[in-house]
Amino acid sequence: MAYWLFKEEPDHYSFTDLERDRTTLWDGVSNNLALKHLRQVSPGDRVLFYHTGSEKAVVGEMRAVGGPRPDPAGDDPRAVVVEVEAVRRLHQAVPLARIKADPALAGWDLVRLPRLSVVPVTADQWRRVHELAKD
Repeated sequence: MAYWLFKEEPDHYSFTDLERDRTTLWDGVSNNLALKHLRQVSPGDRVLFYHTGSEKAVVGEMRAVGGPRPDPAGDDPRAVVVEVEAVRRLHQAVPLARIKADPALAGWDLVRLPRLSVVPVTADQWRRVHELAKD
């Protein structure tokens, strides 16, 4: 099992929307490195849901239901989607400012490559985010 972080603008699709829908196809990824990461997602992988925009915080947890498959609505043959399901909302959102200030997370790609929409997460980073959320 691997760990990931997926980013989304909450005005477009929020964790609340995912809780309502229960599952969704994660699509719209176009950056080459982000697509490379998305192609590595396997069923059962755990995923942090990160709200971008003005919120900039990890807010929830998801699970990959299936592996990557071609985007059924896309015109780009490189595009893939991954079905995810809501697992739970974090007890307390973990803002980017708190992540940047934490020495254990300072080298994370979330901080180093802020425009990347699919980011790998190490087991230690995963645990630390949950500690900061008081989960």
